Amino acid sequence: MKKVLVTGGAGFIGSHIVEELIQKEFQVIVIDNFSTGRNENIENLPIELYHYDITNPNVVDLIVSLNPDYIIHQAAQVSVAESVNNPLYDENINVKGSLYIIDAAIKANVKKIVFASSAAVYGNPVQLPVSIKHPTSPESPYGLTKLTVEHYLKLANSIHGLSYSILRYSNVYGPRQDAKGEGGVVAIFSDRLTDNVSPTIYGDGEQTRDFIYVKDVAAANVKALMVNENICVHVSSGTTISINALFQMMKEAAGSNVQPIYKQVRQGDIRDSILSNDLSKSLLNWEPTFELYQGLKETIQYSLKNKQIPILK
Repeated sequence: MKKVLVTGGAGFIGSHIVEELIQKEFQVIVIDNFSTGRNENIENLPIELYHYDITNPNVVDLIVSLNPDYIIHQAAQVSVAESVNNPLYDENINVKGSLYIIDAAIKANVKKIVFASSAAVYGNPVQLPVSIKHPTSPESPYGLTKLTVEHYLKLANSIHGLSYSILRYSNVYGPRQDAKGEGGVVAIFSDRLTDNVSPTIYGDGEQTRDFIYVKDVAAANVKALMVNENICVHVSSGTTISINALFQMMKEAAGSNVQPIYKQVRQGDIRDSILSNDLSKSLLNWEPTFELYQGLKETIQYSLKNKQIPILK
C-alpha cells in the first residue's frame, strides 16, 4: 500500500483529500499544526496524525523518518488580506515552510510532490479564460509566495530530480470551509444566510469568479500523484459567475430573504477570474463532476447541520 503524507490534512481542502486517498486505498499520514485545521474533520479516519508545524526545521527529519512515497502539500497561509498586512508572516509559512517540505521530499526520495498553488499567481488577467501560459504577475504577497514555491519545485526537479505536480486552484468551496477570517465567499455567504444575517459584498458585486467544489479538488490531487511527467495545471470549473449572481443562487438554495451590504473593494482582490481546465482534463484525466448549485446546496446543508438547525427542504 502506497504511503501519502498530506500537510494541512486536517484543514478544509486537506481533509477532503485525505478521505479521497483512503477511498482509493492509500495509507495516509497527516501533518497539521491545527491553526486552522480541525480535529473533527479527520478524527474518525484511519490515518497516522502528527500535530506539527511546517515552519519548524525539525519537520524535515520527521518526514524523512516517516518515509512517505508521496507528499501532497496543502498547508499554507491562505488569506490575501493577511498577506498584504503581514507579508513576513505569509512568507514564513508559504515559502520557508514549503522549502522544508521540498527539502524533506528530496531527502526522503519521494516519488512525487503535489503542490497546492493558486489563480492568485496571475494577478489581474489580461485575457480570459486564463491558460497556463498566461503571464504571471501576482497582485498580493500571497500570490507571490505561491509562484515562488512553484519556481523552487522546478529548481528541485532540475537539480535533484524531484518529480512534481503543481495544481493552480480557482476559488475552492464546499463543506468544512471556515467562514471566519479569510473564509471563501461561499463559506461566508453560507454562514450569514443560515444565521439570517446580511453578508458583505466588496465592490459592486459584478466581479466574477470560477468556483470549484472541494470534492472535485480532492479527486484532482489524487489523480495528480499518478501522472508520470512534471505538470502545472488548473483545477477549476472553467465557468464563471458574478458575486451578485452567486449570492442570489445561494439565497434560493437557503430559502433566505436577506439582502447583502456593499462595501469598498479590498486591496489585492482581482476583478475577474476564470481558469481554463483543458490541460487538467487531458493530463490528469480529470474534470469537475459537481454542478455549482448542487455544491452550494451541500455547503449550506453542512452549515445548517453544524449549527444544529433543521435543514431547509
